[in-house]
Amino acid sequence: MKQLIFVFLGGGLGTVLRFLISKMIPYHGNGFPWNTFYANLTGCFIIGIISGYLIRTQTGNQSDIILFATVGICGGFTTFSTFASENLNFLKSGDYTTFTVYTFSSIIFGIFMVYAGILLDKHLP
Repeated sequence: MKQLIFVFLGGGLGTVLRFLISKMIPYHGNGFPWNTFYANLTGCFIIGIISGYLIRTQTGNQSDIILFATVGICGGFTTFSTFASENLNFLKSGDYTTFTVYTFSSIIFGIFMVYAGILLDKHLP
């Protein structure tokens, strides 16, 4: 039950942070959706740092803090469903260039950000 509360609180915090991103970087359905792109890459970076920590400390347990940060905050902050919906809209409107750039840059940079987070963690105490 305690783990559910940590995930719930982290998810609430992540969702509020995602909402704030959408207010700071508004997206009105046309052009490149920078707010979703930024949120997803930031979430990838945070997951990378946490993964790096788990690799470095060789701990396989899912502590409350790790659940709070990964499943909770990152789960509430990142948004695959919005990413998919935006891409469907690009396809429907015939904007294949933005679809291609957005899809591939999200995947490639997302993987890079996870890796960058893992590398950064190697330099943390």
